[in-house]
Amino acid sequence: MRRLIVLLALLLAACAPRASLTSARTVVTLGDSVPAGTACGCEPFPSLYADAQHAISVNLASPGSTSADVRAAVPADRDVLSSATEVIIMTGANDMASSVGRPSRYASGAAAIRSNVADAVTAVERIHRMPVIVLGYWNVVLDGQVGAAQYGPSGVRDAAAATAAVNEALRAAAARAGATYVSTSTAFHGDDGSHDPTGLLAPDGDHPNAAGHAAIAALLPPLSSGRSE
Repeated sequence: MRRLIVLLALLLAACAPRASLTSARTVVTLGDSVPAGTACGCEPFPSLYADAQHAISVNLASPGSTSADVRAAVPADRDVLSSATEVIIMTGANDMASSVGRPSRYASGAAAIRSNVADAVTAVERIHRMPVIVLGYWNVVLDGQVGAAQYGPSGVRDAAAATAAVNEALRAAAARAGATYVSTSTAFHGDDGSHDPTGLLAPDGDHPNAAGHAAIAALLPPLSSGRSE
């Protein structure tokens, strides 16, 4: 099934109107259900971003994907990545979600995320040199009013601690491998971290809604004008 998705993505890229492209720029996204657009019924942020940059979006994100899955996807998707102008990676929430509330597991979970993501970025850059963006999370589990109702105050604090561990791992992985780390925390929680993100979330309290995806897309830096080999 994944091979079929890749082939369809390549076909769509090849058939895109030339007038809509700038030097056939292509943004490839790897990751989990957030970039995949789960629970939104809207255009997810990779497409919004690529459209704004007059580029093609090839979204290979998959619900349930972990950082180990993303690392394994790089060689599997080499054909697509070889034509990419930029790669976006958003992964790690599914690695940590089952450990929320068990702080003793945070360090080992974060270490695995850091290793997998750094390896994935390095593997991408071995295909050819290109910008790689690693996105952080506002929360690795439920948030907003849904999260508060389900977890209570102590659970909300546990979720915040687990999310901080994931984000620090992602930041470190990006720094180690020469990628750009982009935080999503401020967009969802405000500058002081106290903003209620409910208005940016789907009814499940877990995934972004249309406004949330637009907020993430707006965080991404302008697409490079080309690739460096």
